[in-house]
Amino acid sequence: MWSDVWLIVLGVVAGAALIWAGLVAALWIGKPDEVGVREALRLLPDMLRLLKRLAADPAMPRGVRVRLALLLAYLALPIDLVPDFIPVLGYADDAIIVALVLRSVTRRAGPEAVKKHWPGTPEGLAAVRRLCRLR
Repeated sequence: MWSDVWLIVLGVVAGAALIWAGLVAALWIGKPDEVGVREALRLLPDMLRLLKRLAADPAMPRGVRVRLALLLAYLALPIDLVPDFIPVLGYADDAIIVALVLRSVTRRAGPEAVKKHWPGTPEGLAAVRRLCRLR
């Protein structure tokens, strides 16, 4: 009986570790180039204000607002997908996830919405456009 319980626990832990490894691999594959990660880290405060403004805009499509709400909830949690003690991705995971969600949101909502709600400098907006691969 105890051996069955331990097998179940071991299976759940192994499954969770496998899912985590898959998410980290997907995060690494989908990340912007090295310059893009640096720009995202530098622009993270402005990007967070942008995401909040986009999420609060009732003119945004529902799917966009749901993505943004989930992203803001993830960022508010004290637990990260990649712990901060892991080199390279430890501190960059939030910036990479913000960049990926922002890329998805700008493709759905359009670059005009990003320009309308951007709180930072024009140079910062140009960096966001490069990060999101917009023209």
